[in-house]
Amino acid sequence: MEQPALSATELRIIVAVIGVIALALIYFFGRPRRPGQGERRLAKRGEDERIEPTLGPADGEPQQGELDVSLRAELDRLGQGHAAKPASRSPVGARPDRKIERIVTLFVSARPGETLAGSDVVVAAEKAGLEFGDMGIFHRLVSGKTADGPVFSMANMVKPGSFDMSKLEGLETPGVTLFMTLPGPLPALDAWEMLLPTAQRLAELLDATVLDEERNALGRQRIAHLRDELRAWDRKQERNQIKPGR
Repeated sequence: MEQPALSATELRIIVAVIGVIALALIYFFGRPRRPGQGERRLAKRGEDERIEPTLGPADGEPQQGELDVSLRAELDRLGQGHAAKPASRSPVGARPDRKIERIVTLFVSARPGETLAGSDVVVAAEKAGLEFGDMGIFHRLVSGKTADGPVFSMANMVKPGSFDMSKLEGLETPGVTLFMTLPGPLPALDAWEMLLPTAQRLAELLDATVLDEERNALGRQRIAHLRDELRAWDRKQERNQIKPGR
């Protein structure tokens, strides 16, 4: 039996419904992606999770993520901060249990594509007047004030920062970190005037480069700025020590 033919009105309704469905499909599946969707979102996630590089990867140097970039975290790992202290401690360079208000940092870095041998680092440290001691790192001490802690210290740039003397011959590092914690046994400016020439002497002995805390070459302008900052820090400390009424 033949089916009745569709009327013109029914045909128009069917065509209209198909058109609406087609437009909906085009809207949901055919529209372009906005920035931040798909691959871009995955790339963003990768940026959030990456470890910021420090000196830049090069042949023979530790790869990204191997270099320690946070001195406060480094001090915690070595036992100076709030983290648990290591079992073995030395009285040489031990810091008093006091709050650290500021850390001043310099780096002595090997030249691009090169590393520093552990034995060379130790010899240079001894020639520069540093002593091996607490936390497995080197320290500059003040004669007669050793109980007040080191003026500044020198750690391995590669985490955890300590030097294993039993494995010294196999040690290769991209550089060392020199840092002083304030307050210390000397005024900040006096301590800086000991830290800077020591870093420069180490760089000379190791054929390396002195870098500032941002890992840029240490220039005269930055040195002058640091001196001004530390002079102001000392003045603030002096004002804080003056009691009212005196």
